[in-house]
Formats: sequence, C-alpha cells, structure tokens
Amino acid sequence: MNIIDLFLQAGLLVQAVMLLLLTFSIMSWAIIFQRTKILGKAKKQIEQFDNNFWTADDLNVLFDKAKFHKEEISGTEHIFYSGFKEFSRLYQINPNMAESALDGSLRSMRLAMNRELDNLELHIPFLGTVGSISPYIGLFGTVWGIMHAFISLGEAKQATLKLVAPGIAEALIATAIGLFAAIPAVLAYNRLSLRVSRIEQSYLNFIDEFSAILQRQAVAVRK
Repeated sequence: MNIIDLFLQAGLLVQAVMLLLLTFSIMSWAIIFQRTKILGKAKKQIEQFDNNFWTADDLNVLFDKAKFHKEEISGTEHIFYSGFKEFSRLYQINPNMAESALDGSLRSMRLAMNRELDNLELHIPFLGTVGSISPYIGLFGTVWGIMHAFISLGEAKQATLKLVAPGIAEALIATAIGLFAAIPAVLAYNRLSLRVSRIEQSYLNFIDEFSAILQRQAVAVRK
C-alpha cells in the first residue's frame, strides 16, 4: 500500500484533515520562499544605504535623492527620509527649539521603522501557528481513524492484525503529514524571526546614529 492508497481508503474526516495539513504545508513553503527573498533584499538595502549615507558629503543631497523617488524607498532610506523631513520642517518653524525638532524627528523615524517591520513580518506569524497546531490536527485525524478501525474490528467475526492494520496505517498518515507541515514551519519561523530581529537592530542603530548627527548639527548652527 502506498500513501495515495492510504489516503483514498481513509474516512472522509481523515481525508479532510490530510488535505488541510497539505494546504498548510504548501502555504508555509510559499511564505518561506517569499519572506526569505524579501528579508535578503532588505539586508542588502541596509548595506547599500549605509554605504551611501556614511560616504555622503551633504545629507541634503541624499535627502533630495530620496525625495525624488519617495514612493519607492524602503528600509533605512525610508527611516532617514522620514526623520530628516520632520527635523527640517520643525527646525524651520522654530530654530530655537532644536530639542523639539529632534524629538519629532525621532518619533517620525520610529514610526517609519515600525511600518517597515510590519511589512517584513507579514505572514511570518502564520508559520508559528502552523508549527503549533499542525501536530494536533494530525493527531486528531489519527485518533479518529484509529477509533473507526477498532469499531470495524469489533464488528468483524474474526479479529486479526491483518484486518485492523490498514485502518490504523491510514490514520497514522495524518500524524505524519501533520509533522511534515509543522517541522519546516517551526524551523523557518525561528530563522525568519531572528533575521527580522537583526534587521530591527540595524534600524535602531541607524536611528541612534542619525539622531546624534542631527543633534550635533543643531548645536553647531546655534553656536
């Protein structure tokens, strides 16, 4: 007997459980590939913008460049654009309130960072959910299938292992598929969450460094 035969001979409820778990598995792998690509692109963007930022002679030029394609910017560049824009706006209103401009810039950068993180984390919690519930869904299908196998065994005139084994095998496939869906999802969830955390730390480091630069510039202008 192969897996397809076991699936076809299983009860309707067990088949529904298997199909649900297979759907979870397919969705999980799609998310894994998509998020891996997006997070890799985000990391590359951080490295590229950091290089442009620290080699720039004038931040206004960098800001104008970001402003020119503001609909397409993301990651650290988006955080920089939001912070510099808010700082410039508040500082022009009242140059004597540099601290207020810095606070506004910091809030703007943190909001931009949170939006970036929301985009990066999209669908990742689903992997954690699949990893948590798939074994239990598979176990439910197994218990249900074994229960019906023993009920059928009780109705038989002669109870033999040959009679009950196929029903139990059909039921156990549900647990196997549940583990097949859960294990990659858990591993990917932990891995992708770690990568998001590292990107978040990079964003926070940039916010601190850029805030320090803005503060030094504000102090220099006042002198």
